[in-house]
Amino acid sequence: MSVIAMNTEKPGRDHGEAVRALAERLAGSAHLPGAPAYGEACRIWNAMIERRPALVVRPRDDGEIAEAIAFARRTGLPLSVRGGGHNVAGAALCDGGVTIDMSTRRAVAVDPAAMEVRVEAGATWKDVDTATQQYGLVVPSGIISATGVAGLTLGAGFGWTSRRFGFTADNLVTADVVTADGRSVRASAEEHSDLFWALRGGGGNFGVVTSFTFRAHRHGPQALCGMVVHPFERADAVMRLYRAITAEAPDELTCLLILRKAPPAPFIPAELHGKPIAAIAAHWTGDPAEGAAAMARLKAFGPPAADTIAPKDFVAFQSFLDGGQPFGRRYYWKSNEAGAMADGLMAVLRESAAANPSPHSAILVMHLGGAPARTAPDTNAVGIRAAQYGVVVQGAWEEGAEDDLHIGWVRRAFEATKPFGSGAAYVNFLTEEEAPGRIRAAYGEALYRRLRAIKTAYDPENLFRGNLNIPPLAPGE
Repeated sequence: MSVIAMNTEKPGRDHGEAVRALAERLAGSAHLPGAPAYGEACRIWNAMIERRPALVVRPRDDGEIAEAIAFARRTGLPLSVRGGGHNVAGAALCDGGVTIDMSTRRAVAVDPAAMEVRVEAGATWKDVDTATQQYGLVVPSGIISATGVAGLTLGAGFGWTSRRFGFTADNLVTADVVTADGRSVRASAEEHSDLFWALRGGGGNFGVVTSFTFRAHRHGPQALCGMVVHPFERADAVMRLYRAITAEAPDELTCLLILRKAPPAPFIPAELHGKPIAAIAAHWTGDPAEGAAAMARLKAFGPPAADTIAPKDFVAFQSFLDGGQPFGRRYYWKSNEAGAMADGLMAVLRESAAANPSPHSAILVMHLGGAPARTAPDTNAVGIRAAQYGVVVQGAWEEGAEDDLHIGWVRRAFEATKPFGSGAAYVNFLTEEEAPGRIRAAYGEALYRRLRAIKTAYDPENLFRGNLNIPPLAPGE
């Protein structure tokens, strides 16, 4: 039984004939229920989300995107845009409307001389990393390689290399966009600079992005990275170690605290499988030889029950957590941003992790700060620059009959962490039920007001509302 808030907007009259007519005009690109491509598009990462659009359009060009947008405006049908389909809120799909599915457009072109990477909007980060690492280059991304490039970028994007190289949005150079009025525009610091500002953190509120061009950085193909694993009895000591290391870490070092039940991974001793563990994953963004000293304290503590920290292939490391978040599982998350790892927060995390009812759920604490925190807060629409830690309670399970059990655990853990949070939020981790209040908090009043003004300029009718929506300004505001 899904309890996620669904987009249940229904048109005022039956538009079936108009939908079929559009499908005929866009033959080969438009897919009605029952078609194989329709089923593929409706299969998204979070199985909690079950929505069925009236039509799926896999556009061949900007003209077909513009036609799908115009159709939604003309009929009043809901409109959604699917990239990688990996968002926890399920914003890729809408009920009874038109879904523009970009997932088959996944080309990645690397210019190693200019150190730039052009990426189509349906690509995943595995697509990007596989292409860039051939040249020893990286674009800052997340920690799950199956994540879509579009959603992560538009919502800010942070991961293993962000503390040194900035958020994903900070590294965006240009974006090609089809706007709500059907225009194809390029947004950059020189062209449509207001739109460019908003796209970098403001989510999918301003148009259909068809491609991104990123600045790349030297890193890889080998990186010093891995994980140390401890039995849960050491959780307090592991969290204190995590706090001490992250408090002094240079930008090159990023650590992720993981509290969960041990999966049956081959590198974890069999006697720990299925039992609670406290682990720290770590990555050094730089010369592996130079990171050895920074990793020494992690490796020496305990000693750990498992230690995989060593120079290894960066692409492989970027996907090592993928198995814990496969497509088709049920997911429900809540998150807070924190400025410090207070003793009280660590106690709450330990108690909540001990009560975790699922072998797939986890509490994660990602170390932020670094270069993004030193970037001016109005550089773009990213609203979490001041946060030092991202605390995420990730519920994951298989059976719909267990929804209440696991959602209840997530909500209780989240409420327990709230007194230690900053009030800010990372938009890519928000669920639909948290709108609009936490969306506003995610940006703060200044950024949110500016985003609404730009929304008014580019999408005054709020066609792009099937997301974590930022509404246009009302008359007189």
